This record gives sequence, C-alpha cells and structure tokens, in this order.
Amino acid sequence: MMPGPPIGPAGLLEWFGGIDVYLFDQLLKGRLAPGMEVLDAGCGAGRNLVYLLRAGFRVAAVDADVDAVARVRALAAELAPSLDAGRFRVAAVEALPFSDAAFDFVISSAVLHFARDEAHFRAMLGEMWRVLRPGRVLWARLASDVAIEQAVRPLGGRRFVLPDGSERFLVDERMLRAAEAELDARPLDPLRTTLVHGRRSMTTWCIRKPAG
Repeated sequence: MMPGPPIGPAGLLEWFGGIDVYLFDQLLKGRLAPGMEVLDAGCGAGRNLVYLLRAGFRVAAVDADVDAVARVRALAAELAPSLDAGRFRVAAVEALPFSDAAFDFVISSAVLHFARDEAHFRAMLGEMWRVLRPGRVLWARLASDVAIEQAVRPLGGRRFVLPDGSERFLVDERMLRAAEAELDARPLDPLRTTLVHGRRSMTTWCIRKPAG
C-alpha cells in the first residue's frame, strides 16, 4: 500500500502538488485510478501531475513550452522513474504525437481558452478526443463568459478581453452542448462555473466518449 502524505499543509502540498480542486474531485469519484493511461494535454510545469506520478498512473504529457516539458520530465524522473522520458513531449495540443485511443483519461487544464479562434478550439478538442479510448473521460477546465457576459469586450472569433485585462477564447453553455452533440459525448457532471469576481469565469466540463 502506498504511504499517505505527511500531516499538515506543507505535507499535502508535497504529496498532491497544486492539483486543481475539480480534478481532485475526479479522484474522489473514482474516475481516475492507478495504472490508468493519463494524458495532460497542455501540462505546463506539471502542477496536476504530482500525485498521479506518485500513485502509479501511466502519465504522459505535452506542452508547446520546451522549458515546461523539461520540468515535467525532471518531476517524472524523481517521482516515477520507471516511466519513459519519451512520454513527455514538446507538442501542440492540436497535433498530439500519440496513437488513436491511447488514453483512459485526458486532462485539459486552462488550455482550451488559448485557442486562436473556433477552428483552433475544434482542432484541439478533436485531437484530445482522438487519443481518448472509447468509454473513457475528457476533463477540461476553461474560461467562459458565464456570469460576465456584459463585462467582456469582443475581439472577434470568440476571443474577448476579460475584466482582468487578459485576452481569452471564451465558451458558453450552448457551445459546449453543441460540441457534446457533435462528439456524441455523455456529460458526467453538470457544468460547474467558478466566478472570480471582477476578473474571470472558469467552467469545468467533464464528458465520456461513447463505448462503441
């Protein structure tokens, strides 16, 4: 049995890293289990991967940032040295270097809202769906216009200036429901949106690929 984390905030941070609380929720629901093939598509420095690497998940990751991938490779070498460094690659999400149906769970944490336009969004979504096995789960957290519709300034192509001054590609519920219909995806949870007052709105989207 894997030992538990040291007691206290510092120990929890060491054990779980900066994992998104809504991704942690997927662990609690049993949708992520050790031994699964998990892809972090747009991994950054690996904040969502610390526990997964410790717990024996078959982690793979991509990011367009060379330095970010180097940091994730170093993290994996420390926490899961049996994993091949080739599982951690410099690549764009819209051009994933993996075979069809390779993963049981795909993570997209604060990535899709960097889409240049709707075509780019669809390309990234399509690639993540391609590498996902039938019956398995795509989990995404991305910026939306929920509850801030009147506070964002449109730039075209579904890109907006947010109240915090950043520029993001924003989705709304209608767009996500349309994507589910196109993919024949089953939503596993209600859409959950966190409003950071005066700054941005972040929506969590969790869908399952058809089994057949």
